[in-house]
Amino acid sequence: MPATTPLPVPLTGRHVRIEPLSPDHLDGLFEAGGSDDEVWRWQGGPTPHTPQELGEKLTALLAAARRGEYVPFAVVDRASGRAVGWTTYMDIDVVNERLEIGSTWYGRAHWRSAVNTETKLLLITHAFEELGMGRVQLKTDHLNVRSQEAIARLGARREGVLRRHRRRPDGTWRDTVYFSLLADEWPEARARLEARLDGRLAASG
Repeated sequence: MPATTPLPVPLTGRHVRIEPLSPDHLDGLFEAGGSDDEVWRWQGGPTPHTPQELGEKLTALLAAARRGEYVPFAVVDRASGRAVGWTTYMDIDVVNERLEIGSTWYGRAHWRSAVNTETKLLLITHAFEELGMGRVQLKTDHLNVRSQEAIARLGARREGVLRRHRRRPDGTWRDTVYFSLLADEWPEARARLEARLDGRLAASG
């Protein structure tokens, strides 16, 4: 089937619910990750030290979404009902059947938990099996080893590095590590992620 443009539809798993990002999520998001320099270290721009500063980032992301640059989601912990981070579809190219999952962050309490694994499982399943995409891309700073390890655990293949790709907020230059999953690789990767969530594999990131 031809690929279709993603919409901010809700996606529900056992541990998380992904839903369209809105200003209503701001309080939970700030509680989860506001003022935490380590959470925002790789996100670009300064750490939001107040709800207002985080609200400005959220507002800017929603404005970019209205321009068609992103499809943003809040990641909601089902146990608490609170938003604990956000993520997006971006770099969407329906003609070439590809998109990227990026601009993702979670509060530190949810690192190396089921949150990232199930969030990616829901988003990648939706991209391949409902939107008809052939490629899902992820990328990260070459210094962000934790993120690279988490992406690799999804079953994504490391493709290479774009050198001097983007200026960091401190003025230094980052190299960007690219990973991807293709549609024909997804069934095996999906089975491994489901096994990880079922506890049949080691703890996930």
